[in-house]
Amino acid sequence: MRLLRILAFAFAALLAVPAAAQAPADRENLLYIELDYGRVVVELRPDLAPRHVERVKELARARFYDGLTFHRVIDGFMAQTGDPTGTGMGGSGKGNLPAEFSRVPFERGTVGAARAQNPNSADSQFFIMFARNPGLDRQYTVWGRVISGMEHVDRIRRGEPPRAPDRMRTVRVAADVRD
Repeated sequence: MRLLRILAFAFAALLAVPAAAQAPADRENLLYIELDYGRVVVELRPDLAPRHVERVKELARARFYDGLTFHRVIDGFMAQTGDPTGTGMGGSGKGNLPAEFSRVPFERGTVGAARAQNPNSADSQFFIMFARNPGLDRQYTVWGRVISGMEHVDRIRRGEPPRAPDRMRTVRVAADVRD
């Protein structure tokens, strides 16, 4: 009986540990977004959206995202960035990506590709979810999730656009950063 209680306690403790803490992360598939409030760590999901992840890493390595604003931030919904013009109309100039829809839901911390009405029009813009939104499921490409620093995302100033928009200081692939 005592052994069963010990095993049950150990199993419950294991379940309480976040997945990110259970195994070492693949630094090639982690993205560091530095905000004024602190570091946001995004786990990239090439298993869901290989072309989108490849584009994000390419742009991060070219320092494309450095200094870009969060130009559309809707309380209870999401914070959008990745447009060099800050208007929501710009992109990287590398062309559109085909949609890579999955069954992964859009919940708090999910990172998705922003696009126009055409599902195959994503480029460099992306958004981070503040809360669950089932209306986006299988309509937008999920390419990552915040695994650390969501409290910093929560502090991003709201507005469309915000009066004094927050910026991404730097965006780096973790494999390229010395911690």
